[in-house]
Amino acid sequence: MDPSTPKPTSTSIGSTAPGPPQLERRFGLLQASALNMSNMVGIGPFLTIPILMSSLGGPQSLLGWLVALVITAADALIWSELGAALPGSGGSYRFLREGFGRETWGRLMAFLFIWQFIVSGPLEIASGYIGFARYASYLWPGISPLQVMLFAAALGIANVALLYRRIHSIARLTVFLWIGTLLTTGVVVLTGMAHFNPERAFSMPPNPFQFSMGFLFGLAAASRIGVYDYLGYYDICYIGDEVKEPGRVIPRSVILSLFTVAALYVLINLSITGVIPWQEFVPAGEKPQISNYVVSVFMERIYGVGFARLFTLMILWTTVGSVFALLLGYSRVPFAAARDGLFFKAFGQLHEKGFPSLSLLVIGGVAVVCSFVDLTLVIDALLTTRIWIQFIGQAVALILLRRRAPEMDRPYRMWLYPIPCVVAILGWIFIFATAGEKPILLGLGSLVLGVCSYLAWASRSRTWPFPQSQAG
Repeated sequence: MDPSTPKPTSTSIGSTAPGPPQLERRFGLLQASALNMSNMVGIGPFLTIPILMSSLGGPQSLLGWLVALVITAADALIWSELGAALPGSGGSYRFLREGFGRETWGRLMAFLFIWQFIVSGPLEIASGYIGFARYASYLWPGISPLQVMLFAAALGIANVALLYRRIHSIARLTVFLWIGTLLTTGVVVLTGMAHFNPERAFSMPPNPFQFSMGFLFGLAAASRIGVYDYLGYYDICYIGDEVKEPGRVIPRSVILSLFTVAALYVLINLSITGVIPWQEFVPAGEKPQISNYVVSVFMERIYGVGFARLFTLMILWTTVGSVFALLLGYSRVPFAAARDGLFFKAFGQLHEKGFPSLSLLVIGGVAVVCSFVDLTLVIDALLTTRIWIQFIGQAVALILLRRRAPEMDRPYRMWLYPIPCVVAILGWIFIFATAGEKPILLGLGSLVLGVCSYLAWASRSRTWPFPQSQAG
């Protein structure tokens, strides 16, 4: 068999070979969409609207969300085809290894994904903890920086505890938290529409669309925030082994989640800026009294302090739903790599209740540590460390699979192939190239260090690209 041709693994769907205990399939379309949307909404739009509006200094910054939607929509079609064709725990790890060749370049790409994921995954989760702490500070004016950190850490520990259980209850808990997310966003949108002032919402600064390098980089900054807010539309792909009818459920939940949340984001933004003049929280860094918890201030101005405090608790509930969904999906990635023999063996063990306990504890613990990093750096770092291997790599992997394995069962095929792949690749390059010197160096540096680490590991274990040992 050609080593580059995809073949079943011990965790492949339908495998009859004896092996370690398998995960249970409990996620249908409702649960899968709830998982994705809880991940996507979370604290993101409530936390990043002031940062987004500061990118171009006014409502024209919404163009960033549009650019981000074009990029992520193309990317969502990539995730949909790969997730339907290769369902299983690990998501990108599985896609990259199969696409680039299981025993050749795919080993390197899968290793690099796990390498960057150990940092970028917890960074994404940590951004939710940071947002949780910022909104919690509205409830306790004058709270000290140490106490804010303790709030973030407490959420991280509680999140791990919620997931340290059997998948039966997790599927139900996912829907329960998702209901809280819908309720919270629904209250914001309905309140904003009832008190909407179009002159306030669309008040533009002088020359808002004057093209220049400053405008281009401001648009790129807004697009990065938009991409960050959309992240999570693919979360169900990380737990493909736990999805019922994955060939149908995965692509539908990915696409449905992305466009539903995109519409919600526009409505949430207009709701807030139609009540609070954007000039009051832009630039965000100079006006933390509002920008750190702008939605709480929004509710306070309409209903008073008492209701605003109650609603802040709802926002914290929504945040819990988001970080819960993130940690659930991301804890399965090192687990899948370990099952395939490309990560530490201990990460491939299941708890007696049917979940990857060590992987959950490690990813959850690193996320707690990362919650002490500045939010802007967190967003830029998690994107630049992911782009080349995960997002661009997956687009290339899909193209390679189409050529190498045309006979592969594909329950879902990308629309207008290969145009979405090209759009996604060009969009991700734009996001990376405009991220700033430090994030770019971090992304490239981690990539180079990852390649060196892989070569050292492969040399010791006598695996590709080195001559294999006789025992292998």
